[in-house]
Amino acid sequence: MGLQPFLHQLIPTLMAPTQVWCDRDGQVRDAGAQGVFHGDLRALTHAVVTVDGVEPEPLSAAPAGPGRTEAVMAVRQIDGDGADPTTWLRRRTVVRPGRVEIRLQLECATAEAVDGVLELTVGSDLASLEVVKQGGRLDPVTADVVDDGGGSHSDSGPGTAILAFVGGTARVEVAARGARATAGGSGVVLRWDARAAPGTPFTAECVVTVTDSGAVVTAPARPTAEWSIPDVTASDPRLSRLLARSLDDLSTLRMTWTRAPQEVFLAAGAPWFFTLFGRDSLWAARLMLPLGTDLARGTLRTLAAAQGTAVVPATAEQPGKILHEVRPAALALGDGTVLPPVYFGTVDATALWICLLHDAWRWGMAPADVEALLPAMERALAWLRDHGDGDGDGFVDYVDETGSGLANQGWKDSGDSVQWRDGSLAEGPIALCEVQAYAYEAATGGAELLEAFGRDGAGEWRAWAGRLADRFREAFWTSDERGPYLGIAVDRHGALVDSVASNMGHVIGTGILTPTEERTIADRLVAWDMSSGLGLRTLSARMGGYWPLRYHGGAVWAHDTAIAIRGMTQAGLDDQAEVLVAGLLAAAERFDHQLPELFAGTSPDDVSGVVPYPASCHPQAWSAASSVTVLQAVLGLAPGERTGRAGAGHPRVRARGRDLVGVVSVRGLPGPHGPWSVDLRPGEAPVLR
Repeated sequence: MGLQPFLHQLIPTLMAPTQVWCDRDGQVRDAGAQGVFHGDLRALTHAVVTVDGVEPEPLSAAPAGPGRTEAVMAVRQIDGDGADPTTWLRRRTVVRPGRVEIRLQLECATAEAVDGVLELTVGSDLASLEVVKQGGRLDPVTADVVDDGGGSHSDSGPGTAILAFVGGTARVEVAARGARATAGGSGVVLRWDARAAPGTPFTAECVVTVTDSGAVVTAPARPTAEWSIPDVTASDPRLSRLLARSLDDLSTLRMTWTRAPQEVFLAAGAPWFFTLFGRDSLWAARLMLPLGTDLARGTLRTLAAAQGTAVVPATAEQPGKILHEVRPAALALGDGTVLPPVYFGTVDATALWICLLHDAWRWGMAPADVEALLPAMERALAWLRDHGDGDGDGFVDYVDETGSGLANQGWKDSGDSVQWRDGSLAEGPIALCEVQAYAYEAATGGAELLEAFGRDGAGEWRAWAGRLADRFREAFWTSDERGPYLGIAVDRHGALVDSVASNMGHVIGTGILTPTEERTIADRLVAWDMSSGLGLRTLSARMGGYWPLRYHGGAVWAHDTAIAIRGMTQAGLDDQAEVLVAGLLAAAERFDHQLPELFAGTSPDDVSGVVPYPASCHPQAWSAASSVTVLQAVLGLAPGERTGRAGAGHPRVRARGRDLVGVVSVRGLPGPHGPWSVDLRPGEAPVLR
């Protein structure tokens, strides 16, 4: 295997579970991460267009809406005389679940008609996505040419060339009307004799269909999204552009799992994490709650369908535990890590599942839907108490017992993510600071739900949360020359791992801190070493292990920043929240309003523009959902009061601190009595309609 291929120069076109990754000119070449993918399968390694044996020259290529991309290429080898390019080829790609449509249109403004041989060369190796991620490839699969295009002639011209690549549980079929198919050295060549005249373009179409009976995640039965799409206008147009692009991206990540085929969740991200991830899908649904609760309901139900029931060390399953990820087969990461198809190696998803249920109830999820999930919530709470503390120190922790699972099992799950100030690595079992806050919030939120629905145990869980808060306050606070802060984790020896990291941003707003403590943490997060000016660094620039392109050791993650913004907004720390909001808006503008999975923690003062993390997924569910948190912070939006099992009150809006994006008008926000609107002007009270 080779190096993991970079993604930052590639254009994705997707509609889960199918995706196309092409070069900047629209061509899909046999290189790196390019290809047509379906689930965990590379269906085609390449789909390259030539005219008279020459690749057209790129002029532009860009997304044209969810599941659509269009490229324009100059075709000078058959062009007319003169300096102006007067012949071009438009390549349109449309992706639907299990189907990719490629439309090639030759157009000209020449004095005479132009003629050329238009060819599309395709090939496949049917490699798994993990082989591609590790820079590998398999031997090409020989195509079965069902019809070479010459056997179905009619008065209107040649028939349809049909070829198929078959292997294992997958079949990839390519059909091209009006084409002839011949085997070539790099695959199968589909060939059209093209003639275009001014006002009379030549059009060729190719359809790729993929079926895989071994797939475990599929497209939802219904095409409409599970959230409202508000109309947002602001003096600063970056806000509406970010939200529009993000909601488009999220619509392409909708999936269902075969164990719960009626429920919809968001795949973690493209291309590598195009499946169900407990933590990622939960956080994405949680950040999306201001736009509706249907996505939360589907995510909760999907994960409840596979809640742990037994102690199984090989999969890290335990009774009540929420899973980490789902794949069709065991996943070998190339470093000795091998994850089973259904893997429970996450320390935080169980508490986050409870937190999402509580938050969804507060935002207006139907009481009957909430009540049906309460038995699963009680099992998840029991996991926190009975299994979450593996070493008996009173904190929810993790350690890989197999030697082949994930060494780190919080959201920062890379091997070097939990560091001391000097950059040395902590030893497990590890109790992360944010996980204790999630557990506290889960216990108190769970208690509120138990009480509201007349179930026993509320007092027990409030007492449990209180004891955890006392231990947390004693163990996780430390200080340096700049004052107090929360260490990232407690290690196997009971020592506090003392690096300054973004993890403490997740603690704000959970209730485990006092208002004074929350302000102290917020002030540390917006200082120069943590706030890059484009978002929150995962690790302080003052730490020994910091590097701006280190995955969890200095890079900026949009969702990590958004979670801190969310907590600050809940805690009323608007000034600090707005520093991070301004950073995400600035970053979004530099990425054409599509926030990637992560990017470099460089400051605009140090590096012109923004430095991409070259292997970053895009779109990424929780990064795209961060746009809703930005809107929520701008509006000061919070759920209405809810007591008992009755309906939720109307969402609340409060005036923000400073003039961040100018005048804001939002239409079509979901509410308990139908859509509602709000207008905000700096220095004035909000106007609700």
